Amino acid sequence: MKCSWLSISVTFFFLIFNLSGCGHRHIPPTVPVRELPATQRPYKLNGHVYYPLPSAEGFVEEGYASWYGSEFHGRPTASGEPYNMYAITAAHRTLPINTYVRVLNLENGREVMVRISDRGPFAKKRIIDLSYGAARKVGLIGPGVAKVRIEALGEVRLGTGSPARFKPHPDFRRGEFYVQVGAFLEPDNAYALRRKMTRFYKDVVVSRQPSGDQTFYRVRIFAGTEYNTAKNFETRLESSGFPEAFVVAR
Repeated sequence: MKCSWLSISVTFFFLIFNLSGCGHRHIPPTVPVRELPATQRPYKLNGHVYYPLPSAEGFVEEGYASWYGSEFHGRPTASGEPYNMYAITAAHRTLPINTYVRVLNLENGREVMVRISDRGPFAKKRIIDLSYGAARKVGLIGPGVAKVRIEALGEVRLGTGSPARFKPHPDFRRGEFYVQVGAFLEPDNAYALRRKMTRFYKDVVVSRQPSGDQTFYRVRIFAGTEYNTAKNFETRLESSGFPEAFVVAR
């Protein structure tokens, strides 16, 4: 069993979104981070900054699910409510809090609809952490981990028995996408990697990004203007020796 959880730390006064699903792009907002709802602000864990999505509409993702149980029962979640291991909820790194998601266990065909109430899991290959109650419904308790497909159904439930609806939002499917392949405290290391990557790719940039009392130099390669194209490029880079590569947008 892989357990999730969080210690949220707001770091930037702008927002770009680090995506893990389909059909979205990153757009910096025009409002300061302090004016965003608490659950929409960037947060930092284990040295990585996560950027919640502005909308879940069209979001579909496949990967591995895990679950978390009694050791977190009663503790506060990212939504502010106490974690109830028997409720039908889940944790996701970037989906909006209170998104309703269909989770299909691809290994046994069982499915459940959950509400996102927490953040996690933070292992790269896992995409969702189910509550104990939700994990039981899809047969996840025994194996602990299973391959799943998740699909966002909506973000707002108007009342009992009413369908979940999506909030209005811009079109996030197009943008200027890059794949990050390295982050360094020493600029010489970043520029050395940039020189190496420019042998194979035309548009490689080093982005200087302050974080607290440190400055990171992030090496990014232009991946196109379609999010799905960028995700395919990310996959190629992962198989070429950059397992921590991930999509960002500028």
